[in-house]
Amino acid sequence: MLDIGIILKVAGVGILVSAATQILSKSGRDEQSMLVTIAGIIVVLIMLVGEIEKLFELVCSVFGFG
Repeated sequence: MLDIGIILKVAGVGILVSAATQILSKSGRDEQSMLVTIAGIIVVLIMLVGEIEKLFELVCSVFGFG
């Protein structure tokens, strides 16, 4: 099922993005802070694409669509 590694990767990206956002906000670079946050969300979504695909396949097989 769900690997613990993917959860740790997502948490790591979240911690890094949070730290970078705080540093940029404190230095008055709010625009860059927002861009870092958006980039972090995109990175996490790219990491989760494979897991989302597996979820859709499982749902389709359970309900007999595929």
